[in-house]
Formats: sequence, structure tokens, C-alpha cells
Amino acid sequence: AGEKYGETPVPEEVPTDGESAWINAHYDPVASLNTLSSCMVLEDLHCDGDYKLLIGDFGTGAFDVKLKVFGGTRLLTETPLLEIPTAICTFYIDTTEPHTPAVAVASGSFIYIFKNMRPYFKFSLPSLEVNEKERQLWLLAKQEKMDPVELYEQLTALRNNNSDGVSLTVRTHRLLNLSLEDALSFVSVFKHSPLKRETVVTALTTLHKDRSEPGAVSCLLAATENRDIFVFDPQAFTILVKMSSPAIPVFICASGLCDVQYTITVACRDAFIYTYKKGNTEPKHHFAPGSQACGLVRVGKNLVIGLANKTLVCYTPRGKHLWSVGLPDLIATVAIMDPQSKMSQAVMVSLKNSEVRIYKNKYLVNTIKADDVVVGLTFGQFGREDGVLAMVTQTGCLIIKILKRIVTFEEKELIPGPPQAQSTKLNVPKKTKLFASSTMREREMGTSMHQLFQKDLFSLRLDTSRSYVKSLATSMAPMVTGHGGSYKISAQVQGIGPLFNLTVAVENLSQKQVAMNLCLVFQWDESLYCLDKKIIQIPMLIPSIQYKYKNNVECLDDNGQSDIIKVYLHSHGNPVPLVTANINMPISESVVFV
Repeated sequence: AGEKYGETPVPEEVPTDGESAWINAHYDPVASLNTLSSCMVLEDLHCDGDYKLLIGDFGTGAFDVKLKVFGGTRLLTETPLLEIPTAICTFYIDTTEPHTPAVAVASGSFIYIFKNMRPYFKFSLPSLEVNEKERQLWLLAKQEKMDPVELYEQLTALRNNNSDGVSLTVRTHRLLNLSLEDALSFVSVFKHSPLKRETVVTALTTLHKDRSEPGAVSCLLAATENRDIFVFDPQAFTILVKMSSPAIPVFICASGLCDVQYTITVACRDAFIYTYKKGNTEPKHHFAPGSQACGLVRVGKNLVIGLANKTLVCYTPRGKHLWSVGLPDLIATVAIMDPQSKMSQAVMVSLKNSEVRIYKNKYLVNTIKADDVVVGLTFGQFGREDGVLAMVTQTGCLIIKILKRIVTFEEKELIPGPPQAQSTKLNVPKKTKLFASSTMREREMGTSMHQLFQKDLFSLRLDTSRSYVKSLATSMAPMVTGHGGSYKISAQVQGIGPLFNLTVAVENLSQKQVAMNLCLVFQWDESLYCLDKKIIQIPMLIPSIQYKYKNNVECLDDNGQSDIIKVYLHSHGNPVPLVTANINMPISESVVFV
């Protein structure tokens, strides 16, 4: 592999992932590719064991739209395309030898089939119904019974008041987007052409026909802008099944066998996921993941969906939520590892912060850091090397990395978090007879039990209210509002004994009123404590300023017993205290005489 991809040296500025799992095989910053993950495929085109990289290059959008084939580090062939490709996929249409796959390219309203990279078949999607009023207007213009200016005005009015629910043709939309001067020449050129309304392909995938082994014949599935889903015959390229979708599909995946039983899942623009079964032309199941889908892949029997709200979620086809993972940035694209490789259960997620994260189930197992946002991803066999990751960035850079053969990604988080045992389901014991009898008792006596509970609750609230009113009336709270002001007392005791330093902080909580002629009065058990000051005069309390007053306390008990010291805030001439604080003194250390 080193000789195969070593023709172009990798520069020092090649993006690295900080891990030793990948080998930087090729880096081309001037590849000038413009594509998405749906237009990137790795396939053995000539059945010689040398896998090629197919990329549908959008070019500038109007020019240089091509189907490019890369072999190793070189561009092998280029095939011009008439319109921008929507999706590319490879499939087998027969079992003849040599057993080479066909390449399907969805472009506009056509699906081009290539065999050995040569044009093989072109399938046109069925034409749609044309608005009858629009047809009549173009017919009058063709018969010279209506001048182009009047045609332009009539079509504008028809677009604004389209009550039939039938969309207008592309020709009419192009005409209405032109100025009036350019519209005159446009009408004279195209009024003689037949009026058609065509749809375009929005998503493309394959479905095995009668066998699920590698290289088996597969059917082609296409979703269109007209909310239709088609299943095509792989040999005659006729429509086998036609299904309708409630909204426009943007992503599609399928599993099963077309001749036996299959499941088709589509993500639509209405932020819903729809599931179809064999024999159903309408969705059998649908669910809303919570945001617009940025990518849809099938991992085993489950669906992994990248959402626009920076979340990667997993659902069953019936819509049961299994897990979700938050992401640090918006999702650019989502892709799956090659089913034939050892990483079959991994999902690749490209983020707007230029990271490519690889998840195995819900666990982040690897992170690749690129120089720019990766918009195209595909993983599989390239050349004769297994486990090759091909990436295309937003600036058109082509990056190829090889996964080391000794690497096995384990299902554990790289970022520290809760242990794996936390997500393990608990073994809930079976319901016992006691639980059943309690349940029956609650059903039979539910009313009386509720009334008894409410009675006890009201009694508790009443007792609490009475205690609160009593504390306010007797000024037993450390903070009180009333009596001509609002005050707050807090205390701090320092020391281990038998000598303590008691600091009392007093604060006037009123906004403008100044308190004057106050005093602090201490009350204690004289057999346990001795205080230096029994009364501390407070001449003035300015609002929003905390005043601290100190008092020395000596414990007289040899055993170090503790008690409560009460502090009252009084105003002169009022025997009822304004505020009361109870200070719980700590246990005093004994005095040791040596």
C-alpha cells in the first residue's frame, strides 16, 4: 500500500487526527472537487480487484460537471454530465461474466447507467401533468394569438393565483425570472417546443433482488421531487413499484430482498421519517426525530440519523428511540463504513468545526481533524487496500487515509463521562403479593387516603403559620420588620474555650430611616458563663451598614458544658425586644494545669 499511494508525497501540513489509527496516504489540496457524500463511491469497476474512486463533480454548477474516476493518486477518466448529479451508486444488473457492476448517476430528471464506464442506458422519469391554463397560454403564444408581453403578465398572474395545486413547468419559471426585455426573446425561441413538466431525482440507493450476498443482482430505488419513490427492474429498467410520500424525500435507505420482503426508509423535508414495507404504497410507520435530517444511514436493523440540532440519534424502523448523542457543532454529512469491512457498525459524522467523528453505536471511538469542513465521505476498499477513507473538503481538497490493520475500535468513550454500567438496564424484581395487595388497597380506598393526606397537610400548614406569627409577635426571629424599622442580627463565636470572643453584627435594613437610641442586651446562665458586658449601647444605625460589637465570654464550668446565650435588640423606653437572637455556644475545652 505504501508503494501504491506513495507516488505523491504527503506535505507536512496534512491534517492529523492526534491518533495512530490512520495512515496519511494521499493529500491533494488543488484537486478542485465540488461534491457531496451521495456522489462518492468506491467500486471495482472492471472486476480486476483494483477498486476505483468515483466522484460526481459539480464543477461550477453550470460548467465542468463531470463524472471522475480516480485510481491510486491519479485521475483516470472524466465523463461530462449535462446536469449536476444528485447521487451515484453501483449495482449489478446481471450475473454474466465478467461480473462487472453498473454505475447509476442521477442527474436532473434522468438516471444514466454506465457499464465499464461507457454509456449503457438512459432512463427518463415519467412526465407529470401540466397545468391546463398554462398549456392554453403557451398554445396561444405559439399560434401568434397572444403577444409575449401579455403572455408574461398572464403567467405571472397564474403563478400568484395557482388554485389547481399543479406546479408550473420549468420553462415558465425560467421565463418569469427574466426581465421583460429578455423574456421577449425567450418566448420567441421556446414557444414552438412541446410543453413538459418533469421532476428530478432527490435520492438514490439499491435493493437486492432475490439474494443478499455480495455481487447479487440489485434493483435501483429513486426518490423524486414529486414525492414519488420508484423501484426499477435491473434489466428492463421499468418501474416495478411506485410509492407516494407525504413530503419530498431527501435521504433514502433500504434493506431486505425485493422479491421476498423489504423495508424502505426515507427522510423528508417535513422533518419526518417514513417507513415502507413490501406491498404498501403508503407509509406504514412514521415518526419525527425532532429536527431536520442532515443524514440517514442504516446500521444493522436500526436507523442512525444526523439532525440539524447538533444531535446524532438512533431509532428502530418503527420509531422507537434507542439513544442520542450531542455533538459540538452542526453536521455537514453522515456516512457509514463499508458493510464488508471490520468497521461495519461504525458511523462517520463530519462537523462544521472540521472534525470527522466515528461512532460505534453511541460511543465516540475516533476523531479526525481536517484543515477544512469535510463535505464528502466514503469508506471501503481502494486499489488493493482495505479500510480506505476518502474525504473531500469544502475547498475541493481530496484526502485519502488508510486504517491500520491492527486497529480495532472498542465501544468506549474517548471523552470521560458516566460509566457504561449506568446505561445497563436494572433487573427489576417481579411484583410480589404485598405489592399487589397494596395496589388493590389504593384503588379501593383512594378517596379516603387522599382526604386523610390533605387533612394532615392542612394541619401542618396551620401549625407552621401559628409558629411564625408567634415568633413575629414575640420578636424571637433574628430578622424582623416592624416596630418602626427593619433589623437583622447575626453572631459569630471565636475560640475553643474556656475564653470565647462573641461578635454580634447588627444591620438596619430600612432604605432611608436612621435608627437611634438602641441597645444590645445579653441574657445567659450565670452558673455557666461570665460576660464582660451585659448591655451595649448603640447610639445610631445607618441603613445598609453592618455594625459589629464584641463581647468576651468565659466558660465557668469545669466539664465544658454549653448553653444558649440570648441577645436582644431594644429601643429605649420599650420593654419588648425588637429582635431576638439565640446563640448556641460550642463545648468548651478543659483547662489543663501543669
